Amino acid sequence: MAETKDLDHHLVEIPADGDHHKKLIAAIQDHPLMEISDSPGHLLLLKLLQREEDLSGRRIAGKERRLDTLKREVFQLCLFFFAFHGLFLTILFGSSSNDLGVSVCRKWWIPMITSLSFCLVMVFLVQMKLFQYWKVYGQILREKTDNRSLTRCIQELRMKGVSFDLSKEPGNGKKMKSSSVEIKWKPVDWCCRYVVTIGLVAVSGLVLPVCKFMICS
Repeated sequence: MAETKDLDHHLVEIPADGDHHKKLIAAIQDHPLMEISDSPGHLLLLKLLQREEDLSGRRIAGKERRLDTLKREVFQLCLFFFAFHGLFLTILFGSSSNDLGVSVCRKWWIPMITSLSFCLVMVFLVQMKLFQYWKVYGQILREKTDNRSLTRCIQELRMKGVSFDLSKEPGNGKKMKSSSVEIKWKPVDWCCRYVVTIGLVAVSGLVLPVCKFMICS
C-alpha cells in the first residue's frame, strides 16, 4: 500500500490546453497535403504524376538492363573475333612450315578472302550493337531528364497545395537539357563512341598482310 501511495504522488496531471489543440488542428487542416486531399482535381493530378514517375523509373531500369546486355554481347563478339584469328593464324603458320608451302603460297588469296569476310561480318555486328547501345543510352538520358521534371513538379504540388496551377505541365526538361549540353566536336565524339569498331578495323587491316606473309615466307 505504501508503494501505491508513492506512485500516486509521482503522477503529474497535465491540463489540456484548448487553444494549443485548436491551433494544432488548424495547422494540420491548412497543410498543403490536406488541401490536396480536399481538392479532387489536385488529388487526381498528384496521383497521375506519381504514377507517371513510377512508370518512368521502371522504363529507366529496363533500359539500363538492356545496356548491360548489349555490353556483354559486344564483349562476346570481340572475344570471338580474336579467338578466331588466333586459331586461323595458327593454322596458317602450320601449313606454311611444311613442304607444301610453295603450292599453298599460290593460293594466298583464299585465306585472305576468308579472313576479310569474317572481319567484315564481325565489324558489322559490333557496329550494330554499339549503335543500339548509344541509342538506348540517349533514351535513358531523356527519360532521366523527364523523371527529374516530374519529381520537381510533384514536390512543388505538395508544397503549394491548392495554389498549384493545374494547367502547368512538367515540360522544363528540354530547356534544362539544352542549357547543360556541352559543345563537342562531332568527329571526336563519334570516334569515342565507336572506338571498339575502329580497333577491330585496325586489327583486320593488320591481319590481312600477315596472312600472306605467313603463307609465302
